[in-house]
Amino acid sequence: MVTSGSGAASGGAGGSGEFGGAGRPVDRDGLIAALRDLPGLRLGIMGGAFDPIHMAHLVTAEEALAHLALDQVLFMPAGDPPHKSRQLAPAEFRYLLVSVATAPHPRFSVSRFEIERTQVSYTVDTLEYLAGIVPEGTEMFFITGADAVLDILTWKNPARVLELATFIAATRPGYDLAKLSGLLAKLRSETVGLVPEARVKTLEVPALAISSSMIRERLAASKGVRYLVPESVAELIEKSGVYASGGPAAAEERKCAK
Repeated sequence: MVTSGSGAASGGAGGSGEFGGAGRPVDRDGLIAALRDLPGLRLGIMGGAFDPIHMAHLVTAEEALAHLALDQVLFMPAGDPPHKSRQLAPAEFRYLLVSVATAPHPRFSVSRFEIERTQVSYTVDTLEYLAGIVPEGTEMFFITGADAVLDILTWKNPARVLELATFIAATRPGYDLAKLSGLLAKLRSETVGLVPEARVKTLEVPALAISSSMIRERLAASKGVRYLVPESVAELIEKSGVYASGGPAAAEERKCAK
């Protein structure tokens, strides 16, 4: 998982002396070293394709950090997610963008676990792995958009997913929660000893009007994205040409739009 290719996911040797946000040392799994043995660690996991990462992702992570009194937010770029019908930008490039975007924050770090998996990335597998390496008594919070929560809870083993982590469904103001409420009610009838509604909480984030698809569309049309993504991310995107009008991501975006 994190910052250098290593760990159980890849079978490589675990590195030492790696750094997360604001230069804080992190261990081979992406956990901030100073928190590695913290009893009762409150760990946020920010899941998503991050194709590309943008300001709303960072604002959501910061809101969750404060609102839920988290000790750390671990960003988890998806490798081969089951719900994406289009081809994503290269995993290593998306990981790099997330790394530079989160670098200034002392409580943000990035994981390589999913991008180094050779199988499809299901949330339950990621949470099972994390549950095995975090300190005893850790409480995990999986942070993602409300639409993604709907997808996750209809994929692989939703009951186990809810046992492993509390889900934080980030929404924009005015978001219709009817579908989410209906799914939780259905899951309640299918689970024993678990109240799904207690394991899924909503977090309203005004900045969620920004989306990765909007960023990709603007870049493909040669429009600016300043103030929509961190400056360091904008610079890397511009230099790489990945999302430019003639780049691979833009071509895939046009194909999916047809």
